[in-house]
Amino acid sequence: MSFTGLPPEAVPALMTGEVVENASENGRADAYLPSPCIQNHAANLAFLPEGTLTCVWFGGTMEGMGDISIYMSRLAPGATRWSQPEKMSDDPAKSEQNPLIFNAPDGKVWLLYTSQTSGNQDGSVVKCRISGDGGKTFGGVRVLCDIPGTFVRQPILVNRSGIWLLPIFRCIGLPGERWTGDVDTAGVLISRDQGKSWALTEVPDSVGAVHMNIVPLDGDNLVSFYRNRFSESVLSSRSSDGGERWSAPQPIDLPNNNSSIQATRLKNDVIAMVYNHSNASMSDARRQSLYDEIDGDEDIKVAPAPTIERRKAVWGVPRAPLSLAFSSDGGASFPRRIDLDTGDGYCLSNNSKDSVNREFSYPSIVQGADGAVHIAYTYYRRTIKYVRLSANAIA
Repeated sequence: MSFTGLPPEAVPALMTGEVVENASENGRADAYLPSPCIQNHAANLAFLPEGTLTCVWFGGTMEGMGDISIYMSRLAPGATRWSQPEKMSDDPAKSEQNPLIFNAPDGKVWLLYTSQTSGNQDGSVVKCRISGDGGKTFGGVRVLCDIPGTFVRQPILVNRSGIWLLPIFRCIGLPGERWTGDVDTAGVLISRDQGKSWALTEVPDSVGAVHMNIVPLDGDNLVSFYRNRFSESVLSSRSSDGGERWSAPQPIDLPNNNSSIQATRLKNDVIAMVYNHSNASMSDARRQSLYDEIDGDEDIKVAPAPTIERRKAVWGVPRAPLSLAFSSDGGASFPRRIDLDTGDGYCLSNNSKDSVNREFSYPSIVQGADGAVHIAYTYYRRTIKYVRLSANAIA
């Protein structure tokens, strides 16, 4: 199961939201979500309590710009077309990124996202809006975490004791330098009072491990997977106490290209992960940083500081293919893999206006009540692509 990427100029005409059965692949359907934006990135999927599938992402002209806002589209039960997107945030001074939806145990639906100025991820805070009517409407914006440089990407998990675990990563700036991700670390925001307050616990020895994705196993045992800033392998760590303490991240048998991954535990206890089967050893493509096309703000520039010895984050490795891998041993290994989209994955530029970017990235994966797997991901930074695979298609 693999597909070759479309010519960039063909993509806008496909952004109708219509879910189309794929004639060449039994059990697969595809859609390209509608959006008013030139750039669309960082999708996350979640079901609302009444069964509607939602997709949230950020859109605007280019990641980091002040016109980047959060959008949400919906696929109602039985529907064959995604809805026109709703704009969920609109701060013209901030780039609002990495949204996620959380269904709280009390029935409320939370929307979380990050907010930063320009490409300064080390200044980001986490904001949220809460819905009391099952996700139909959302309340006002408030700050959930104001620790500078806090970023979210992956869903909140409620452990079996009812404690909320929000995986985060810390974008850490260095004196005299603009943020490049070299010394980012992982952590978990823990709430024991249903989101009223949060306390941070750090993942030990986690420099370079970001986008922490927590997957429940049995009892109090949890496994987490991480994006690798150094573009080597997907990383993993474990907790045996419900997420209070974590082992240091270690590489597993999947490559990573310093781009996002997401995993979920299926109904048959298999862990399915969507990721790019690519790393720095497979390509010499490099760029300086994620935001090297955006000028920084004058008021944050400081005098140069002495060089700090450290590993450098690796940017620009192709974001392709977009693959789905399976683990039957609790995430220790992922021996089976299928490719969902193939192409050159060019990501040395974030320019969507001129159709320069050709990446497949930032996937999200959930399983429905009928066993079908739903996946959404960035397609050329121009649209969000949705794929539905029947239970038989992934067996």
